[in-house]
Amino acid sequence: METWNQTSDDFILLGLFPSNQTGLLLLFLIIFIFFLASVGNSAMIHLIRLDPRLHTPMYFLLSQLSLMDLMYISTTVPKMAFNFLSGQKGISFLGCGVQSFFFLTMACSEGLLLSSMAYDRYTAICHPLHYPIRMSKMMCVKMILGSWILGSINSLAHTVYALHLPYCWSRAINHFFCDVPAMLPLACIDTWVYEYMVFVSTSLFLLFPFLGITASYGRVLFAVYHMRSKEGRKKAFTTCSTHLTVVTFYYAPFVYTYLRPRNLRSPAEDKILAVFYTILTPMLNPVIYSLRNKEVLGAMTREFGIFFAKKQ
Repeated sequence: METWNQTSDDFILLGLFPSNQTGLLLLFLIIFIFFLASVGNSAMIHLIRLDPRLHTPMYFLLSQLSLMDLMYISTTVPKMAFNFLSGQKGISFLGCGVQSFFFLTMACSEGLLLSSMAYDRYTAICHPLHYPIRMSKMMCVKMILGSWILGSINSLAHTVYALHLPYCWSRAINHFFCDVPAMLPLACIDTWVYEYMVFVSTSLFLLFPFLGITASYGRVLFAVYHMRSKEGRKKAFTTCSTHLTVVTFYYAPFVYTYLRPRNLRSPAEDKILAVFYTILTPMLNPVIYSLRNKEVLGAMTREFGIFFAKKQ
């Protein structure tokens, strides 16, 4: 039977995998995905910074998405891997608060940023003459700062509330990171008011942006369908389908997880869904945006060409 040396303020993360050989193999798979996500998002940020042809609003926003994904996956996977390999499932009270804060900040900020990216494509395709004004450099900066600031404020409110709850009985969180909804069953008080606030917050930062993105791309696809240029129609459809793929992978499991009532949720299902938006999505985003984007592939070819030229 496993034991943990912890102070009364520590929490226990029960983790994602069982402590056996199968769990170890699955953990190595997650570590490999973490490596791919780190390399892919770092390369995307570096590529957009270096190549002048990618200094446009869409790629400026994309570089921020890569930064968020890099921080996103770094918030959960290293601690999960350390706990599994060391056999020490504990996490300090402060560490749990820090992890919860950064996770919620990235989750909310990325949801808002994806909305900004959808608005960018909507403006570029449906209102091309107004694009330089509506999507100026200053507007991009405002969108990015707004995403970070609003996400941080929302995250801080949730984290402070969760850490001030009186916890009793067990302090074992049935998750692989400090997710606030997974912490609520451990509280000694009725948390229905806070659960309602989680519903409101999820609606504001995830559901409404998702509905806005869906409406924007509906208009975009309508405009693309009526384009006269076959090449322009193909390029616009490729870009939009790429963005919709990212949005679906990110929003669907997130909204399904956080908008369900507690009596319809199960810890095992929540952990599986969390793998999608905390681990798989940060790995898939750079792959989707690079392999399905000729401009990014062209930038990769130019930069690698320079690299090999210098090596020779």
